[in-house]
Amino acid sequence: MAELNIVLVEPQIPQNTGNIARTCAATGARLHLVEPMGFRVDDRKLKRAGLDYWHLLDITYYESLDDFFARTHGEYFYFSTKARHTHTEVTYPDGAYLVFGKETAGLPEALLHANPQRCVRLPMIDGARSLNLSNTVAVGVYEALRQWDYPELTNYGHLRDYDWDEENPSIS
Repeated sequence: MAELNIVLVEPQIPQNTGNIARTCAATGARLHLVEPMGFRVDDRKLKRAGLDYWHLLDITYYESLDDFFARTHGEYFYFSTKARHTHTEVTYPDGAYLVFGKETAGLPEALLHANPQRCVRLPMIDGARSLNLSNTVAVGVYEALRQWDYPELTNYGHLRDYDWDEENPSIS
């Protein structure tokens, strides 16, 4: 299976991290949490947002951003409202790390300045400060998975009380 890594640098809001954990668990993406965080991992709000998906989660913790870079290797893509490239302009390779900053300040500007070709953003209207972190992560995750044709993910659903019309399975 292709490997996708989601990195949260100093997340502050437990509900956002819980929602992101659930996205990671449901898609098979690995979650990397870089301290300091604005909550404890046993926070009830965090657990509630992730619901019953915690057993599906592959999660690693780091003491700092320096610790994260020392312990990981791969291609990093930095999501920021300050980026010049959109999230769809790049090709995400197997093993990619999608890196997101804390809700209150984003990623360090020195990191963004040092990696301009690896910085991506989601398009928004002028005057909008940013999207919610968990929504941004979900968009990034699904763009990478779309490029990979959703490896090992179920691409169809089942109705509980009815059968789909097998003679007309297409969307068109």
